[in-house]
Amino acid sequence: MSMLTPHGECLLWTPELIWVNTVSDILTSFAFFTIAFVLAFIVYRRRDFQFSYIFWAFALWVSFCGMTRLIEVLTIWVPAYSLEAATKGFLAFMSVGIAAALLLMLPRVLTMPSRAELRNAYAQLEEETRQRRSAEAMVRRFQEIEATEAQVRQAQKMEAIGQLTGGVAHDFNNILTVITGTIEILAEAVKDSPQLVQITSLINSAAARGADLTKHLLAFARRQPLQPRSVDINGMVVDTARLLRRTLGEQIEIESMLAHDSAPAMIDPSQLSTAILNLALNARDAMPNGGKLTLETKNVLLDAAYARMNPEVIPGNYVMIAVSDTGEGIPANLLDKVFEPFFTTKDVGKGVGLGLSMVYGFVKQSNGHIKIYSEPGHGTSVKLYLPQANADADAALSTISAEGMERGDETILIVEDDSLVREYVIAQIKRLGYTTLAASKADEALALIDRHPRIDLLFTDIIMPGGMNGRQLAIEALKRRPNLKVLYTSGYTENAIVHHGRLDAGVLLLTKPYQSADLARMIRTALNA
Repeated sequence: MSMLTPHGECLLWTPELIWVNTVSDILTSFAFFTIAFVLAFIVYRRRDFQFSYIFWAFALWVSFCGMTRLIEVLTIWVPAYSLEAATKGFLAFMSVGIAAALLLMLPRVLTMPSRAELRNAYAQLEEETRQRRSAEAMVRRFQEIEATEAQVRQAQKMEAIGQLTGGVAHDFNNILTVITGTIEILAEAVKDSPQLVQITSLINSAAARGADLTKHLLAFARRQPLQPRSVDINGMVVDTARLLRRTLGEQIEIESMLAHDSAPAMIDPSQLSTAILNLALNARDAMPNGGKLTLETKNVLLDAAYARMNPEVIPGNYVMIAVSDTGEGIPANLLDKVFEPFFTTKDVGKGVGLGLSMVYGFVKQSNGHIKIYSEPGHGTSVKLYLPQANADADAALSTISAEGMERGDETILIVEDDSLVREYVIAQIKRLGYTTLAASKADEALALIDRHPRIDLLFTDIIMPGGMNGRQLAIEALKRRPNLKVLYTSGYTENAIVHHGRLDAGVLLLTKPYQSADLARMIRTALNA
């Protein structure tokens, strides 16, 4: 190479030409190296780049271009033409390869979307996303509507079953009233015959079971009169738990988790105690090998959002009583049926399926809410939401003392549409020494009131045919005779004297079926009122 002439000789060693070429080639090579670095850095950081191998090739090619510029500077003073030729030859080989690759890639590049097309595609994607979200929201709304409609259908079905159940129980109570009353008379007549006494005792026990059955049916149908008052829920749960320890047995562990600030509830205490007992007995049956029963109380606010999901709920403050067990649980497909009367999963002879239905009816009649949660193999929790008592709630409960089979000589007007019951009541009241008048409906009773100068007590059924119920009859009778005393009787009450599940103030009610002693006591109480 020492025999070759450097480029400086071609430039006549003119300083201006030499430095212009030198500086230009150095700046060009610096630009080439910078471009190569930027290309390589972009591809390195953006791993999702299309045709990244082309960018790497361009970076390498541009780097060799920068190297040839530096070799051009070197050859001004040193005749390194072999190195320059090798570099340019490799660069030419790369240039041909890259050009060929670009030509092959050209159809694919031309099919790539433009920025405008990408914007349109993004807009379409956003519109599809919006429509999908709108469709998902609509599906959710439909699911909520479907769930709400299912709850409404279930509530309507339960209401229809309740009306049917209440009507059957009402008629059954009329029959039981005659049976339980006449069996007392029969028992007294055959008291000297042990064999007949045993038979009457069996009839009386069967009638008592029938009366208990109708009581549960009326509780489910929400036709039983309640006497609610302000009740300390924690105290009631503690008393009930004390009773349950003896009832459930040692294999059942009972735990109480009572909120220290639990508010009093406006509830009928006797019915609530029976409801908790029924739930506890169901829990015991679900834990045949023993387990844990938990009684929990807590103040709860059921807000409007919860009420929208459960249309029968009135938003407000409630006291919650939860009865939970660690038993077998209830399958999901049976949860909607557990409150129906006579539905049971127990073996034949171990239950009639009225426990939960009675609890359901009692809670609903008390303006409360009931919810059941269960998981097979893990247990069940039944939560009762009871309305909180107002600060000025009347906690006093009127009590009527039993004074035995008191007799009298007053005149009593009996109004009963069922002839069988009417004849029985007339016979029973005459045995007590009273004078009786009888009518089958309201207009007949008013006619008797207008004709007879002395009538001391109106003893009337509540539900009667003829367009006027017992309450309306009493109002008309009191217009004619303001001093007339009134005693009501019924197998169920509807809303004639009971409103929102509560017995009206100052009303005396003798529920069917009743014993002779109850009849005598209530008549005397009404006359002395």
